[in-house]
Amino acid sequence: MDHTVFKHRRTTLERAEKFISPIYFTDVNLRGKVYPKKAPLTKILHYATSERIPYEKAVKEKYTPAKVGESFGPTWSTHWFRLEMEVPADWEGEEVRLIWNSHTEALVWVDGKPVQGLSGETKRHDYILTRKMKKKQNKYTVYIEMACNGILGVGCGGMIQPTDPNRTFTLSTAEIAVFDRQAYDLLLDIMILYEMAKEIPEKRERSYQALYTVNSIINMCDTADRSTYKKCREVAQAFLNQRNGESQHVIHAMGHAHIDSAWLWPYAETIRKCARSWSCTVKLMDEYDWFTFTCSQAQQFQWIKDHYPSLYSKIQHFVKAGRFIPVGGSWVEMDGLIPSGEAFIRQFLYGQRYFQKEFGVTCTEFWLPDTFGYAAQLPQMIKMCGMTRFLTQKLSWNIVNKFPHHTFFWAGIDGSSVLTHFPPGDNYGMQAEVKELLYTVDNFQDKGRSARTCYLFGYGDGGHGPTEEMLEKLQRMKDVDGLPRVEMSTPDEFFTLVEKESGQDKLCTWRGELYLELHNGTYTTHAQVKKSNRKCEFLLHDVELMGTIATILASTGGKGYKYPSVELERIWKLFLLNQFHDVLPGSSIEIVYDDAHRYYKDVDTSGHKLLREAISAIVRQELDKGEVVVVNTQAWERQGVVRVAEASVSPAKKKKSASSDTQQVDKEGNTLALVKAVSCGMSRVERVSDFTPVSALKKGKVIHISNGLLTATVDSQGRLTSLMAQDSQRNVLSDDDPGNQLLLYDDVPLYWDAWDVMDYHLETRKPITSVTQEAKLVDQGPLRATIEVTFSVGSSSFLKQRIILDADCPYVRFETEVSWHESHKFLKVEFPSSMRSTQATYEIQFGHLQRPTHYNTSWDSAKYEVCSHKWAVISEYGHGLAALNDCKYGFATEDNVMRLSLLRSPKAPDANADMGDHAFTYAIMPYTGSFQTAGVIQQAYNLNSPLQVYTAPASTLPPGGASYFTVDTPQVILETVKLSEDDDGAMVLRLYEAFGGGTTATLSTSLPIKTVNRCNGLEEVEDDGEDVELTKGDSSSITISFTAFQIISLIVKF
Repeated sequence: MDHTVFKHRRTTLERAEKFISPIYFTDVNLRGKVYPKKAPLTKILHYATSERIPYEKAVKEKYTPAKVGESFGPTWSTHWFRLEMEVPADWEGEEVRLIWNSHTEALVWVDGKPVQGLSGETKRHDYILTRKMKKKQNKYTVYIEMACNGILGVGCGGMIQPTDPNRTFTLSTAEIAVFDRQAYDLLLDIMILYEMAKEIPEKRERSYQALYTVNSIINMCDTADRSTYKKCREVAQAFLNQRNGESQHVIHAMGHAHIDSAWLWPYAETIRKCARSWSCTVKLMDEYDWFTFTCSQAQQFQWIKDHYPSLYSKIQHFVKAGRFIPVGGSWVEMDGLIPSGEAFIRQFLYGQRYFQKEFGVTCTEFWLPDTFGYAAQLPQMIKMCGMTRFLTQKLSWNIVNKFPHHTFFWAGIDGSSVLTHFPPGDNYGMQAEVKELLYTVDNFQDKGRSARTCYLFGYGDGGHGPTEEMLEKLQRMKDVDGLPRVEMSTPDEFFTLVEKESGQDKLCTWRGELYLELHNGTYTTHAQVKKSNRKCEFLLHDVELMGTIATILASTGGKGYKYPSVELERIWKLFLLNQFHDVLPGSSIEIVYDDAHRYYKDVDTSGHKLLREAISAIVRQELDKGEVVVVNTQAWERQGVVRVAEASVSPAKKKKSASSDTQQVDKEGNTLALVKAVSCGMSRVERVSDFTPVSALKKGKVIHISNGLLTATVDSQGRLTSLMAQDSQRNVLSDDDPGNQLLLYDDVPLYWDAWDVMDYHLETRKPITSVTQEAKLVDQGPLRATIEVTFSVGSSSFLKQRIILDADCPYVRFETEVSWHESHKFLKVEFPSSMRSTQATYEIQFGHLQRPTHYNTSWDSAKYEVCSHKWAVISEYGHGLAALNDCKYGFATEDNVMRLSLLRSPKAPDANADMGDHAFTYAIMPYTGSFQTAGVIQQAYNLNSPLQVYTAPASTLPPGGASYFTVDTPQVILETVKLSEDDDGAMVLRLYEAFGGGTTATLSTSLPIKTVNRCNGLEEVEDDGEDVELTKGDSSSITISFTAFQIISLIVKF
């Protein structure tokens, strides 16, 4: 007599779970029947190396026997295995697989080609030797390249902990086995039914239908009798074939393998990760002709092309078929906040050009799922480079507020908008589980406005991507009553349908930055990386500017010079690689930064060599001979104090012979001069005689400094007790609290050490007062006043500061040196102002935005640490205070107090992050009027791009200097001058409106111009130049109109 199933949900669910468990009852359950027959390998031979060597070299090495149970290491070493197998004759006709688990990442090589990745952490333990074993083809030899690391690195005691350098990994499984596909298919059916019974809410009838169906299948399944599998599958299929209604939500599934270009592993390991992941992908594409896969980062494609040409050829085939889909249009998935605007454009330029050249593809969607915030100018930059759509999911990590949309339009500071989607599954590494599909729909914030969402499946961060099991499960869940409909799709298909069905009449718009309420410590961690990033951005600007000028002059009969296009592209790409979203933010392991700093040094060395060559070509003589010339790479005239001669005798002797009218010898014995510089060009040193000398006077322990533009008072601890613009009697600093107050905070986050600074750190403020040398006046004008002060900081750190005021300079700068050896401390400096404002203004890429100075709402209070670039201001009507810097990105303004973040000291994943010596400069500038008209923007550029002094024959320079570009309004910045990527007879100019309002600007140049056209960020001509007015002559001019924060690129033939 049959027994009715008990109405006991828990025991029935657990019965189903145990029936498919890989751990429990595998001697009798269905999971244990997937591999019914197993046999040992004939031979396991082994070769160890500390290097990542190519296959061609590895196969020639001497191999020795190895066996299951042996351990291999240490961390980052490579172990090659030659496996010889003979399949038993009685397995004829069976599907046979190699099963391998070394608890590491590995790559299978067959006949000299990489064919599939393996991983001990992603259920990818087997490789198909044959779908149907033939009697006379039963011998196989394969190579395994085993990497001594896990899919997420080798943390010592935890995922994000510093690397354990001595880890070993045990080879626990190496055998061949028969694969029973009937058992496997039934197993997957039962998995879906079990997950539906478990995850669909208990109050819904469909949950119980799934529960009782799976229970009945288990009752009729005899794992000792394969003939019962067919009837079981029929019952399962009858359930899974019950379809959805037409109004059901549609999930657009896309395979993905998010691979960090470096993080808990070095760049070199990422190359192998790409091969392991993408070899799996193309193998699955051979087997599942409906499978589509999205893949970003042109750099990674280039790596595969260089190192794995046979795999790259297969990728090219599937790209052409529309199934292996390049996305993102960028060189790497960069940090979303710290790179300059021009660096973002170059990411897209090199990324899109690579995909166009290699695959004939131009990406239409920007793809950046895993970075730590998104700059408010990105929508315009995205659209400039051929993309109108954007996908990410990182804001799901917000720790305070839940972002209110998943499908919406994102508008930048100029008004440009892009269709944006956050996959509501809150992950880019889905694993084809029922609970993920249900959560995706339940969590979707734009129901009624859209009925479609993206679903990115495949193991990610460390790569590996989709698996056979994921594809099989998704195929079964394609259209099942009780679940959302699942369609294998592409980004273009998804966005096109959303545009057609929803559009701007249904979808909401979010304006301004997409601020991530987490990971805001990354604006400061690894300060030297941030400094190198900023310095290289300006160096590359200068090389391209002077190289373009030299090229055009050479084309008109000057000294022979060829624009270094190939070398510039090489160092640009190297530099852009370091802007990856775990390298530039400071959140990678220590060995990543060994590579990063080596790359920065390469860029710096090559860049300065190219710069000297360009300047030499402009003056038509070798450098280091002749007289002193000054180079200004910004598009406005400047005056500044420069070093015209280095110390050659003692400072005291030199001071005695130095004139006190137009030059000065500083403390170190260097000769200083105040010089004029033409815009975007070079000139002989022309000393300025009509200026207000710097005065410096010490009264007791207080030092007063002034220069005709500002006055400041400095106390014995190097703090500013007053600061006034000369044309105002308003002290822009607080009367109660001094400025330049150095602070130390406790900095212990909840988990993500290098990433996070938590709000509660603000409760631990400790002023630094341990002065080891009180403020001392060491330079007293007339060109420069310098005050030195030193401190002990924390338990074992030291700080030295030179407080400098130069003639004709509107700001006081603080040249700071720190020997930093703290643990979980945060160094900041604050400037309490006399301003009252509910907002502060911060520079971002190609513009600026306002953020609150108060904590009125949870959205306001979450922004206790924000990202800014070269400057930030707080102001009232008619007055303001600006903070400038040469390499810092972390800021905060609370009420009237501005704080600049200087150094952190996290201990994971890099135990030595930021330890050592640092040198950086910040400055403080009082002003009247608005920050725009007071020149804050230009002064921040000046601080980051100081006048350059060379010794060169100046006979070719006119008496007033050679200026090559000038813009007639400070409202428009000439950001970039470079040679065109495709036309050696054309240059590209990029300008942007910097004040936040419409204007018309005229750019003048002494270089010859034939035609001018508007172009996009990819340097593709967009129009016939009708909205650009060109006037030719000895000094040609280009007149063009701008809207607020608009970026305009011009392609100019010469």
